[in-house]
Amino acid sequence: MAYQDLEIGEDGLARCGWVGTDPEYIRYHDEEWGVKLLGDQKLFEKLSLEAFQAGLSWITILKRRPGFRAAFSNFDIATVAGYSDADIERLMLDEGIIRNRAKIVATIENAKVTQSMLTQSPGALHDLIWSFQPLSRQRANSCAGDEQERYQTLAEVPAVTTESEQLSKALKKLGFKFVGATTMYALMQSAGLVDDHLAGCHRSVN
Repeated sequence: MAYQDLEIGEDGLARCGWVGTDPEYIRYHDEEWGVKLLGDQKLFEKLSLEAFQAGLSWITILKRRPGFRAAFSNFDIATVAGYSDADIERLMLDEGIIRNRAKIVATIENAKVTQSMLTQSPGALHDLIWSFQPLSRQRANSCAGDEQERYQTLAEVPAVTTESEQLSKALKKLGFKFVGATTMYALMQSAGLVDDHLAGCHRSVN
């Protein structure tokens, strides 16, 4: 069967076409994208990086991830929640990250909201995000009952879903910023709430 929108690497493996040939993107696709990400700390980092990605390419953020981790105290929630105006100015001068004041401030505010949640209930951010995992990934064109089918082309992969819209609304209600529905679906893909590896990709299990 001939699959579409796949990139064949030098190693002969087929990957989702968005990967291209960048070695770091290939590693990310193979080792991280679509893998279940658990825990408040890891999900806060992912939430923060996805917010910085808004309007940019993910590879831009991915290549700066070490710089982001160094600048934001490895995204330790309590530490970032305690950042001051001086920290904002420090971050605005840091060439290792995306120097967008609104996104920097939002990350700090999001840390404060998260810290408040965790004070009341450890695991609260993890539990909230994962509560929006879709229960079914059955395709509309499936003729195999409850069997899940994978997307055949990149054009089929949605940018927004009902679940990502609901997650966005829930986070905004709590006070989170830069958590739009499109950004939240990107988070759901990268954190493994959904598995959008295309049919024929070597990461596809179907």
